[in-house]
Amino acid sequence: MPENFLILMGALLIEALIGYPPGLFRAIRHPVVWFGALIGWLDRRLNLEAQSFARRRAMGVLALLVLLLVVLLPAAALQLSLLPLGWGGITALAVLAATLPAQRSLHQHVEAVAEGLEERGLEGGRAAVSMIVGRNPESLDEAGVVRAATESLAENFSDGVVAPAFWCALGGLPGIVFYKAVNTADSMVGHRSARHAAFGWASARLDDLVNLPASRLAAFWIWLAAALLPGADAGGAWRAVWRDARHHRSPNAGWPEAAMAGALGLRLAGPRVYGETRVEDGWMGDGRAAAMPEDLRRALALYRLACRLQLLALAWLSAFLLN
Repeated sequence: MPENFLILMGALLIEALIGYPPGLFRAIRHPVVWFGALIGWLDRRLNLEAQSFARRRAMGVLALLVLLLVVLLPAAALQLSLLPLGWGGITALAVLAATLPAQRSLHQHVEAVAEGLEERGLEGGRAAVSMIVGRNPESLDEAGVVRAATESLAENFSDGVVAPAFWCALGGLPGIVFYKAVNTADSMVGHRSARHAAFGWASARLDDLVNLPASRLAAFWIWLAAALLPGADAGGAWRAVWRDARHHRSPNAGWPEAAMAGALGLRLAGPRVYGETRVEDGWMGDGRAAAMPEDLRRALALYRLACRLQLLALAWLSAFLLN
């Protein structure tokens, strides 16, 4: 539907310009917080340790279905009631959808890491990066902080920007709500821990599936941005994606991370420490592991251009479909 592209363009522009206002967050929190509250309640009520593995897996499937039913019905009702109102309805849907992408907030969080390193050194960088990654910040030197923030920027460009846009283009407000509900469920229960290995199985598998097209598209936007950004290496991005992406422990994160690594001449991913646990992973890119704060600034410039390219492509598609 061409209306979905218009909703999406409006949502991305609104979110890029103003983000999610802090006052609104204090007053009513955020839709993802609402999703998380429901997921937490379902986890407490349905994920019982006394049950068998198979039973807990079945309860996880049920929890995911309940979540999707609860969030999709209101979203579908809003879209069906507002679209007939024309431009006013499209604008209202764009405002609602603008609460779910994370272009602006992602940039702010990663820029805070760059500022922390530049203004307060390693401790400032560690404090800022601990807000966006799960790994142990005390295990990171300056290069590790830069790599962690750059990896988060690349992966969340896919999860927080391109994937919501992709599903909004397909399904309007219900599409983007569907994606964010699945992604939130995966972030909360889709772990291979003793408690969630069974219960979170459905959320983790569905999240892998819904992110598959967006992760490839995110790598494409990063490659295209690298072709246009002075100092970036589009050829390196292309080679890294095709050589390294499949070696990442995630079926999706390797694509944007490899593209970012190749474009910047860095090595990303590789072995990492989460808490006290060392996680082995493949390296993305064959450049420098010794990343510097200025590399993070280059990554942010590449990210901004990739976001703009996505918006320009949406504008072209919208004009094409409306004609």
